[in-house]
Amino acid sequence: MHRSLVRPFMGARGFSSTPEKIVASVLFERLPVVIPKLDPVVYAFQEFSFRWRQQYRRKYPDEFLDMSKSRGKGDYQIDYVPAPRITEADKTNDRKSLQRALDRRLYLLLYSDSNAAPSRKPVWHFPEKVYDSEETLRKCAESALASVLGDLSHTYFVGNAPMGHMVIQQMENVPEPFKRFFFKSQVIDTNKFNIRKCKDFVWVTKDELLEYFPEQAEFFKKMIIS
Repeated sequence: MHRSLVRPFMGARGFSSTPEKIVASVLFERLPVVIPKLDPVVYAFQEFSFRWRQQYRRKYPDEFLDMSKSRGKGDYQIDYVPAPRITEADKTNDRKSLQRALDRRLYLLLYSDSNAAPSRKPVWHFPEKVYDSEETLRKCAESALASVLGDLSHTYFVGNAPMGHMVIQQMENVPEPFKRFFFKSQVIDTNKFNIRKCKDFVWVTKDELLEYFPEQAEFFKKMIIS
């Protein structure tokens, strides 16, 4: 059973003499590596459309078609062998590997101390950092991800504005409310990272991610589009 981190909250705006705590979180994703399989309904429609168009296609002269068939097979020809869609990491459910769920997006989760757990008990959460003196909130998010990966050479932040936010209400294990802003970043040109500063980590699909945050499932369903 996974311990939850955050709880969406909406209430009356209050005023305080102390600065409001802000946390920048990073939704770090690996984009699909292979084209997802078509839905059977979509495939059936495409087949129907193709056969329908074939009835009205242009008829080319036979000599023209013979010319195209007689083209030589030079050294440039390469026999294409598609890579397997199911990898060893899929078979063993190795969630530490990026070589799985190749037709889906994967998201990085960390198991360590979190700003939402002052008791210092480790929980599952996204890469994050409390906003301090950074020039912008995105700079804070970049710093959060860099502290986990070591550098940002294989990452790309999508835009300067956050993709969503939630307000964390005051609870027994959260002495003060704060706001968490989510920034999106993507994996670029690599299939392995040296993840550090955490007890454990996983790369999960959207459906798997919801298992780690059951209380916030509806929020993440709306924020994460994949």
